[in-house]
Amino acid sequence: MLGYFKDFVLNIFIICSPLAVYPYIHKAKGNKVLYRFFVSILFSLSIMMTMSFPIHLNGLIYDFRSIPLAIGALYGGMQVSICLYVVLMLYRFFLNSPNGLEYVISLLPSFVVLALFYKRFHALSLARKVAVVIVFCSLIKLITFTIYLALIGEMELLLANPMGTLQTYLLQAVIAGLCAYVIHIQDQFFLMQEEMVRSEKLKVVGDMAASVAHEIRNPLTTIRGFIHLFATADLGKEKKETYKRICFEELDRAELIISDYLSLAKPDLEVVEAININHEIHYLANVLMTYANYHNIEIDVKTMKEQEFHIHGDRNKFRQALINIGKNAIEAMQSGGLLVLKTDIRDDHALIVLSDNGSGMAPEQMKRLGTPYYSTKEKGTGLGTMVSFSIIKKMNGKIDIKSELGIGTEFYFSFPKAN
Repeated sequence: MLGYFKDFVLNIFIICSPLAVYPYIHKAKGNKVLYRFFVSILFSLSIMMTMSFPIHLNGLIYDFRSIPLAIGALYGGMQVSICLYVVLMLYRFFLNSPNGLEYVISLLPSFVVLALFYKRFHALSLARKVAVVIVFCSLIKLITFTIYLALIGEMELLLANPMGTLQTYLLQAVIAGLCAYVIHIQDQFFLMQEEMVRSEKLKVVGDMAASVAHEIRNPLTTIRGFIHLFATADLGKEKKETYKRICFEELDRAELIISDYLSLAKPDLEVVEAININHEIHYLANVLMTYANYHNIEIDVKTMKEQEFHIHGDRNKFRQALINIGKNAIEAMQSGGLLVLKTDIRDDHALIVLSDNGSGMAPEQMKRLGTPYYSTKEKGTGLGTMVSFSIIKKMNGKIDIKSELGIGTEFYFSFPKAN
């Protein structure tokens, strides 16, 4: 009994061994030739191993070759089936088993049954797949055994040990059904993984589209505001020229934003030049003016009067970063307020401060600010702030944020002085 149990466990291990590497085979499903090659190799080895270590039960010798043969043929297709049948017959010849021609003839009807029904197998539900695998395994064993005994004239062996034969059929059914179930579960798992990856890609595309729309809306809002100002009376020529220049600059910035997102935010600054931070703060105030007025926000500009201070960086990207953060500060003050734009010098570094008296942020929110897909706004994507922080860091800038809920937020941007 112990020997029978050991042989039984060994055969289970042999039959289930292809399932252990099935996840790696599944990755090759896109390449049909490679997938069929792997399935043929694995199940051929399983067939040969089961034939090499048969089960001795009540004086008779059984093996479970029909299980890997049926599963490999049904899941691999006709090309794999032909390979497995050929391997089975050749290995039987290698083992010097008698009556080779009779065995080949007795095995052919099961191949005909497979050829008639294998195409419908993949469309079946889990329960039906398990049932088909069990039935096909049993048919291979029953048809082959019956025809083989009839050809060699020993039909009396068919019912010589009915209980032993029934036991092997039941064991075979359990093992075959379990294998089919495991393969189905693995297929479903990989299908879910692929769906998750596909959904994540679609989410990234959607978030990127929303972020692009968010970034483009900034210059478009500015241009819209200045176009309204052009319609007002007693507008001086100097102001018209200033507003027109800002409109064209914002259109150019919108075009640059599109280019940046199409190239997935190029890692390097395209144009490095000396930037006067006082001029940029005044430019920022002009750009945000109409948006601030719309939200009942005042803008207070405090720049260094005694000296000019320059930093190195890409002017257009630098403006994109400050405008995005300034616009977020305005949106944080839902009931009106004051936006302070300030420049200063600290330890031979340029310091730019944007402060608001809006809703503020909790420490947990501040830690996540600037990470992908996190935003304190209900419909925000977080990508705008992430891109802004990335631009500032590429200019060797340092970012510090101070915020309290219900009081407001201060952004500190420190840059080294340009030589």
